[in-house]
Amino acid sequence: MTDPSRPRADLRRTAERYVSEPAAGVLTRHAFSFSEHYDPKNLHFGALLACNEETLAPGAGFDEHRHRDTEILTWVLDGALAHRDTDGHAGVVRPGMVQYLSAGSGVAHTERNVGGADVPVRFVQMWLQPDVFGTDPAYGLRRVPEGDGLTLLASGMTRDADTEALRLRRSDAALWLVTAGPQQALPELPEAPYRYAHLTAGSLGYRTIPGPRGQGRSLDPGDSVRITGEAFAAPMAGDQGAQLLLWEMHSGLTYG
Repeated sequence: MTDPSRPRADLRRTAERYVSEPAAGVLTRHAFSFSEHYDPKNLHFGALLACNEETLAPGAGFDEHRHRDTEILTWVLDGALAHRDTDGHAGVVRPGMVQYLSAGSGVAHTERNVGGADVPVRFVQMWLQPDVFGTDPAYGLRRVPEGDGLTLLASGMTRDADTEALRLRRSDAALWLVTAGPQQALPELPEAPYRYAHLTAGSLGYRTIPGPRGQGRSLDPGDSVRITGEAFAAPMAGDQGAQLLLWEMHSGLTYG
């Protein structure tokens, strides 16, 4: 079990992910245990249950499948993703947009490379445990303004109730988009017992912990860091800048 009081920046390379091909033309890189791939030491981090890198070839996608009591956030890197669910929601997610599906008491949906596309769609999909269960399903889609700095994408926290962020059904978690220009320091990041950073573009350097004992590390696209305590010090964008998704989580999984 992860000790959130112990400073640690646990770097996971994209090449280390478990790879599956659940359907024709679909390639998934899993950050956590999933389906037939079981690692009892890698079931979740904080309240985050999944962070998948997905690639869907033209014409490919996930046929209708069902979720329950899961908060699902999707960020498209390239191409366009078509979503349709049994609660009547439909949308096309493109780069610069974030999609939210709260499965609640149960919803089935399809996810496919948009019709007529001649290039793959690549996206990151993250699953978060809610802290209220059995609710009606909910859906949201928003375009994110461009610009460097911190952008709040989704949150269930009371402090963010009046923002434009999509509303999560987890009262102590938030998802941020963090961007910085070439060779620029990242903005001050929110503090939390659990933080999960996934680099989506550019490159990034950081020190494992503050001070002289900290070691230098670097991230490339698809790499992630699981952060506890005061780890992940002095993050600095590389020559092409940096863009990352950052989960701020103030508790882990709940049971019962």
